[in-house]
Amino acid sequence: MKPETAAKKLGILLDAAPAEFREGVVTRDELNALQSEPPEWLQVLRREGPHPRSVVAAKLGISNSGLARGGITEPLTTAEIKALLVAPPQWLVQERATQAAVRADKQRLAERKAERAAKGGGGV
Repeated sequence: MKPETAAKKLGILLDAAPAEFREGVVTRDELNALQSEPPEWLQVLRREGPHPRSVVAAKLGISNSGLARGGITEPLTTAEIKALLVAPPQWLVQERATQAAVRADKQRLAERKAERAAKGGGGV
C-alpha cells in the first residue's frame, strides 16, 4: 500500500515519518508488524507527535471541522495538545460543548430507535 495509507492506518503524520517509510511501499505484513511491534520511531511519533488532524481532534474531544473553526490548520504535538487542554481557549470550550451535544443527540436517537424496535414499530 502507499505510505499515505499506511500512515493513516497507523495514526501518524506521514511527513514526520522516516524517509524510508515515506518513500517505500508498505505491505500488509509490514503494516501488521508495525502495529503489533512498533519500532522506536513509531512509538516516539505516536507518543510525542506531531499528530495528524484526526488524532488532534480526537485528543481534544472535538471534530475535524471544530479544529478548522478554531483556526488549527497545522499538526500539533502532544505537548501543544496538553497545553490547550490545561488552559482551553474559548473556541475549544465551545467545540467540546458542541461535540458533547452531538453525542447526546446520537445517543437519544439510538435509544428512541431501540424503543421503537422493541415495540415492533421499527424505523426512526
